Amino acid sequence: MFLTVAEALARILGAAKLTKTVEKPLLDCIGHALARDVSANRTQPPFAASAMDGYAVRFEDLEIGSPLKVIGESAAGHGFNGQIATDETVRIFTGAPMPEGSDTVLIQEDAERLDDIVQPKEIPPKGDYVRPIGMDFRIGETLLKTGEVCNFQTLSLAASMNHAMLSIHEKPFVGILSNGDELVRPGESPEADQIIASNAYGLAALVEECGGVPIDLGIAHDKTEDIIAAIDRATNVDCHVLVTLGGASVGDHDLIKPALSERGATLDFWRIAMRPGKPFMFGELGDMHILGMPGNPVSSLVCSLLFLKPLLLAMQGRDPKAKIVSAKIGKALPANGKREAYLRAIIDDADDGTLTANAFDQQDSSVLSVFAKANGLLIRPIAAPPAKVGDTCQVMLL
Repeated sequence: MFLTVAEALARILGAAKLTKTVEKPLLDCIGHALARDVSANRTQPPFAASAMDGYAVRFEDLEIGSPLKVIGESAAGHGFNGQIATDETVRIFTGAPMPEGSDTVLIQEDAERLDDIVQPKEIPPKGDYVRPIGMDFRIGETLLKTGEVCNFQTLSLAASMNHAMLSIHEKPFVGILSNGDELVRPGESPEADQIIASNAYGLAALVEECGGVPIDLGIAHDKTEDIIAAIDRATNVDCHVLVTLGGASVGDHDLIKPALSERGATLDFWRIAMRPGKPFMFGELGDMHILGMPGNPVSSLVCSLLFLKPLLLAMQGRDPKAKIVSAKIGKALPANGKREAYLRAIIDDADDGTLTANAFDQQDSSVLSVFAKANGLLIRPIAAPPAKVGDTCQVMLL
């Protein structure tokens, strides 16, 4: 039985297990997903502060040419300990607390000073250049949500909220196993009947982009004992996910399925009504998810985008939904067959925001050079009729 892409994805996400939750110092959280919401432990700024260098004044005292007496100074970390009275001012610097009684900053460019006397040259609006208490956030306000990734933005905010530790999900470990006597590593010299094993490298990059940790399990020959040994290595290093590349079909040399069965794995499904990527396998071995990818490079990458990426995101509490948007078809397309098709395409963005999708003519599942140029996948539903220029289609943005 062939599953649709939607059915297969629903089964995979339904089986997804969240990775372990741990508490870590901020710098150890980089790249991890938050395991719980984060609320502010303080109010920021905790006091009304100046946004510029100048003079803290009472707005009602401001008049061009009218003198104000400088009675002190307020700097960041060293506020003025006193109160401003009528016709008085305090020299103030960016980030410093506004003295009691003041409500406006007369910036230094608009002030003329002689000794301890300042005269305004321009009158600012009331409250100008003052950052009010809590302008950024207030204590108890929830600013970061479960599933958000700890990056340069979120970690800066967490630190500002006075959090030294965060609750995060561990990154999922993903074992990547290439399979086939025809494969050699990049840089080696293949025999006449061999090819370079390329799939694992693109897959490893995708795993890292999704917050996972790729683990290279090498290349297994077409021998059941070799594959079983690699499966055992994945189990021994506590992989959350095992991805196999090649050998997931039903030919005489496709040994992934029997090797997994010998190790006690349960397989949910192994065929999907999609192109490229029909021979795709999903199952479990203990707590480890298993994704059996096709051997063709493009097929494995498309399947990784459709199934592995959402699985890894879901395991970290992140939104697994793909970015799929509407576009106009730029080149006419023939009717589609019995499998949902994912066509490599160039997605152009017009000045008015309209997207146009132009599928490449070459869609063979072994051609990586086309995939490297693509910035989207044009989705053709099962049994879709011929499409003409200007028809609406759905595209997955890469």
